[in-house]
Amino acid sequence: MQRAPRHTALAPADTSRRRRVRDQPVPPVTTQGDTYSNPPRYARYDRGPMPVAAMAADYLPGEVTKPHQHPHAQLIHAVHGVMVVSTDEGQWIVPPTRGMWMPGGTMHWIRMVGRVQMRTAYIRPDAAPDLPQRCTVLGISPLLRELILAAIDIPLPYAPDTRDARLMRLLLDEVMLVPSLPLHLPRPTDDGLRQICDAIVSTPDTALTLADWGERLGVDPKTIQRRFARETGMTFGQWRQQARLLAALEKLAAGSKVVDVALDLGYESPSAFATMFRRQFGVPPSVFFR
Repeated sequence: MQRAPRHTALAPADTSRRRRVRDQPVPPVTTQGDTYSNPPRYARYDRGPMPVAAMAADYLPGEVTKPHQHPHAQLIHAVHGVMVVSTDEGQWIVPPTRGMWMPGGTMHWIRMVGRVQMRTAYIRPDAAPDLPQRCTVLGISPLLRELILAAIDIPLPYAPDTRDARLMRLLLDEVMLVPSLPLHLPRPTDDGLRQICDAIVSTPDTALTLADWGERLGVDPKTIQRRFARETGMTFGQWRQQARLLAALEKLAAGSKVVDVALDLGYESPSAFATMFRRQFGVPPSVFFR
């Protein structure tokens, strides 16, 4: 059963900060066609007139948000904990060194790995030209991280051409500069491919080959490979590798040892796993979350 997130103004590490949010009317919130008389707290931020508005929300381990969407785009970042962000198109792993760009109007839900201290910014679609139009994981530079933390203390509304407005403008500029990262696991629409993908996600160390799946589904393996390329932009092997690496991130975030993760996910040795991990993420698994 999904549980509603527990929101708090600030995490313990931020107790020196004082929130100065002014009361303002909150419009009705529509989620999957339903209108709520008691809108969630984010309704003060995700549909207002300000180009950028930011807030803090904390979650317990294992909590999952209900599927929902925001009129404005959302930059989802956690200063502590790991998030698994899902849409109908796939899922993304978002560790504390990264952020998730979620275009406005995208139905999504988030599962928390460990205790999560989320610090998120909502960005109006016309706040800047050429904003990303697809879900993607972004690198969070030290400057962008501090801008997000500062932004949650800015009261709404703020006046143009003030220090607060300039800070939000700089946050936007930084979002446009940071690189996107390969932390996405695309979800195909083909029923047969979904059966394969669901099996790999639930059992990442499965040894079933493309030929095995072809026999199970009664489909030529070459047909399966073509469908994978068409629907995910990856080969079967690339998709399975990505699924294993993202599963590894979850396990590492939960405190598992590198050697245990490597063997649990079907790698022949920790060194083979570390080599694949470094090739994909640029750093070895032992230092990824530092």
